[in-house]
Amino acid sequence: MRTLPDSVCEYARTREFSEASIPANLLKRHRTRAGAWARIVVLQGRLRYRILEPAVEEVELCPGKHGIVEPRVAHEVELVGRVRFHVEFWR
Repeated sequence: MRTLPDSVCEYARTREFSEASIPANLLKRHRTRAGAWARIVVLQGRLRYRILEPAVEEVELCPGKHGIVEPRVAHEVELVGRVRFHVEFWR
């Protein structure tokens, strides 16, 4: 499981999303900015996190199992039923 580098700190956080409020752009291929890491934090339920490069890797996230997004790496999420989560941004 990927981890954040020790040298980064959180600088922003999204509001809490659910299966009813998730932005459509999170469900399709997208990237973080150069130098920006992200941590997908599931508060309730499950969310499938798919890393799209260099090779496809899929991880099912749940409370306590976060998804780490590396800078500029293409990724997407997929709903797995009811969910509550937010995304933290680190640099």
